[in-house]
Amino acid sequence: MLAALENVFPFVPADSTVAVGAFLAGRGTLHAGVVFGVTWGCNVAGGVAVYWLARRYGRDFVTRPTGRRLLRAPVLAQIEAQYRRHGAYGIFLSRLLPVWRAVVPPFAGLAGLSAPRTLVPLALASGLWYGTLTLAVAAVGTNFDAVVSLVSRLNRVLGVVALGALIFVGVRIARRLKGDPQ
Repeated sequence: MLAALENVFPFVPADSTVAVGAFLAGRGTLHAGVVFGVTWGCNVAGGVAVYWLARRYGRDFVTRPTGRRLLRAPVLAQIEAQYRRHGAYGIFLSRLLPVWRAVVPPFAGLAGLSAPRTLVPLALASGLWYGTLTLAVAAVGTNFDAVVSLVSRLNRVLGVVALGALIFVGVRIARRLKGDPQ
């Protein structure tokens, strides 16, 4: 559900929620395919809804005083030109960027882009993003004991390096305080 709301409120923690679901899938509590399917479906449905609302009501809104203050005509013209110039690949790449993915559907609707030109790359990018996130985090959940072991070993190594650096800095400070130039 948060993946759908992300299309309206860009700062909704949809990715974190999906990561928790994917982690639980990796641990055997949920199914990764279900986590992906629900997330992807909700995200695409939210994007489609925002696109259609902006396409249907957006032009009327931006011609009113409040809309003109929020989105001036030259800015809208620039957005339309960029959508026409970059088209489907621009939509696809923009949907892979957090926060920006929320502004793609409404501005595509405002720019009057066709549904296939907007919604196909939107759905593909959403599938790639959430599919990759789900698979990666589920893999961490599946191999959690190995990940904890690796992080533990890495922390020990980093602890030794930090202790060495601390000793080095301490010796340098002590020498400077004594006036030793080395």
